[in-house]
Amino acid sequence: MDVDTRLLRYFAVVAEEGSLTRAAERLFVSQPALTKQIKQLEARLGVSLFARSRNGMALTEPGRSLAEHVPALLAGLDQALRAAKSTAAQAARVLRVGFLASAANEATPHIIAEFARLRPGWRADLRQASWANPTAGLADGDVDAALVRLPFPGQESFRVEELFSEPRLIALPTAHPFAVREEIPFRDLWDEPFVAAPEETGRWRDFWLGIDEREGRPARVGAVTDHPDEWLSAIANGYGIALAPESAARFYARPGVTYRPVTGVSPTRVGIAWAPADDANPVVQDFVRCCLDTRPSPPVPPQH
Repeated sequence: MDVDTRLLRYFAVVAEEGSLTRAAERLFVSQPALTKQIKQLEARLGVSLFARSRNGMALTEPGRSLAEHVPALLAGLDQALRAAKSTAAQAARVLRVGFLASAANEATPHIIAEFARLRPGWRADLRQASWANPTAGLADGDVDAALVRLPFPGQESFRVEELFSEPRLIALPTAHPFAVREEIPFRDLWDEPFVAAPEETGRWRDFWLGIDEREGRPARVGAVTDHPDEWLSAIANGYGIALAPESAARFYARPGVTYRPVTGVSPTRVGIAWAPADDANPVVQDFVRCCLDTRPSPPVPPQH
């Protein structure tokens, strides 16, 4: 019998949460889509896995039996796939490093150079991920470590060391009336349409929409993009505005897009992340050390 492992992963979360609503929020999928996946799994197995009621989703006897075996099955599969990919990379003496957008900004070349010095004969293979994949391939086992923006979905499942933080700016079409301001309170932007990351990125998308700083007011989404070029085009063409790291003004300067300081929002943080299974991997740990050793020094406060 061929059962998609994604269905088993969805089942495991619903079984753990006992609620479709909570499970859908945790998986960053819609509740109707999750319901469809559970029904598809039940159809393939030919059994009812849940008894549905107003109180939630209670496991049936077959459901309890499956729930006892699925976590170990998925963990074993993940470990096997990760080990296979890691073994191939080690044989080639390549460390796979995922990153989003500008990675660790100007520190990135220094990190790579320090790793090459520390590990002669090894190469750090930088792999850019789309914004639809905030773990930059780490969750899928496609990379050994990742330079990520915090917070990201599933962050609690990984080891994370923060490297630095930087203010968030607002990116606007140059023709936008606010683009001439020296500084913009975020409150003034609440009713503007925003260019957002895909919905399935969950709290990562929420962070870049400034959800926590809106005092409960929902965000308006004017466009959804998952790559910097598409993001810049959407802003330049007037589909929306967007919060961005301060470094975006340096790495993603473009005619038609203006960056301005914005007040009332927290800074963004950059971190290095890896799987707990690689705590004992000397190559991964050497790369983490390189990231920590070359991270920018915090700014010195002015003397009065």
